[in-house]
Amino acid sequence: MPRRYWLLKTEPDVFSFDDLLAAPQQTSGWDGVRNFQARNFLRDDMKVGDGVLIYHSRIPPMAIVGVAEIAKEGHVDPTQFDPRDHHFDPKSKRESPQWFQVDVRAVQKLARPVTLEELRGLPALKEMALLQRGQRLSVQPVRKSEFDFILKLAKSRAQ
Repeated sequence: MPRRYWLLKTEPDVFSFDDLLAAPQQTSGWDGVRNFQARNFLRDDMKVGDGVLIYHSRIPPMAIVGVAEIAKEGHVDPTQFDPRDHHFDPKSKRESPQWFQVDVRAVQKLARPVTLEELRGLPALKEMALLQRGQRLSVQPVRKSEFDFILKLAKSRAQ
């Protein structure tokens, strides 16, 4: 199966790219996703080695800040069973879990953040899921051409 590409949104005050870099082996479970479409991507579609853009949301400026890869394919998200966890789901049962996660490994911090505002002005990215009206998913597929363009953009304007 060919390598696929993804964008994962995170709130940096909850879990930032720097937190991923500081994690043991720069790897962490990507837990707490509570949307069925996003869950399906995590559970069914993300494969070891897939490329990931890490996007910081809900802070100004919202931006892609790092590159990661899938280190472990979809497995049960344990936070759904922990009543002390913010992501606890009383409807989830161990024998039939509803929520899944992947493990993500940091690859590199971008030389500079690529902001949402900047992305919106680029014709090469006009079809990117992140830029579509009403798109709120925290897990989104990204085309290889979009992934490569963003990495090139981050390097070309870093000087």
